[in-house]
Amino acid sequence: MNIFRFFIFLILIFATGHSRPLPDVVHLEETKNPKLRHIKGALLSTRFKSFEALKAVIKIEYFYPESVSKTKPLVRISHRSNGHLVSSIIESDVSEKDINSAKAGSFLDKAKLGLRSPYLVYNRNDIMRIFLLGRRIGKKFGEGDVAFYDFAETMLHHIDEDQTSIIESEDYVSEKGYINSFNHITAQAFMTTIFSEKLADFVADTHERGHLPELITGKFSQEQIDDLEKGPVDNYVDVINNEWGQELGKRLKKKYNIDRTTYWTPQLLKDYLNDIQLYYSWAFQISFKPYKTSDRVVIRYAKKINRVMNEAALLKY
Repeated sequence: MNIFRFFIFLILIFATGHSRPLPDVVHLEETKNPKLRHIKGALLSTRFKSFEALKAVIKIEYFYPESVSKTKPLVRISHRSNGHLVSSIIESDVSEKDINSAKAGSFLDKAKLGLRSPYLVYNRNDIMRIFLLGRRIGKKFGEGDVAFYDFAETMLHHIDEDQTSIIESEDYVSEKGYINSFNHITAQAFMTTIFSEKLADFVADTHERGHLPELITGKFSQEQIDDLEKGPVDNYVDVINNEWGQELGKRLKKKYNIDRTTYWTPQLLKDYLNDIQLYYSWAFQISFKPYKTSDRVVIRYAKKINRVMNEAALLKY
């Protein structure tokens, strides 16, 4: 299999950063903002109307090298909620721009990129599995294939009708509202539960570095700062939500004793998804209709996980 095909797949996966232990940090509690008072363990992009508003809730620290030989630029993003601290570190390394350049370049360019990222080469099969699980691929899994985003959509529609009349309309209808938070947290929970937090970090860091490289240095243009949909506000919110998703994924992995050999029944997947919704009920103070074992998305995705994890032929793309 051509390893460099996997590099291209990386740009389609979700964003996050490396989790590392952080010292205790002090920054403003999100409860100071009345629109965030009831949110715990997650963020909503729609609640932030400026970069300054976001920086009142999360802590962003930029580190620059004293010399080229000593270290690389990196950013550390942290968020404290309900007495728990999550953090993400993204540093300068291989990005999707490097991947695209190597793909269009010579064999030597490709070899150099492979040497820069041996972790990717070693984990290429699991990276392919993440790609298959995270995307709708009808030609492999049939018409109506389901993926991570389908869960975000169904969870949005599972919000109780009596709740939709009292939640802010932008949170419900905007692509940067609940559905975006559901998408990132749910996807990261699955990746962490089935594979590992480290692999989820690696896959998404490669995307993040290429999508908005200024996230690492903080040297944004005013136009980028003002762009709430594609600028630092949206991207840093996604990074933090991915961290909360990884925390949730580790918790559910332990609860259900899940590993890469687990056979996913509709019952297991239904319970897993309802626990994710229970987390969102706590985080956003909203209620949901539960998933059922008879739901199409549950039946199809349980079959998909089992195929992706056990059929080696699927890894050829």
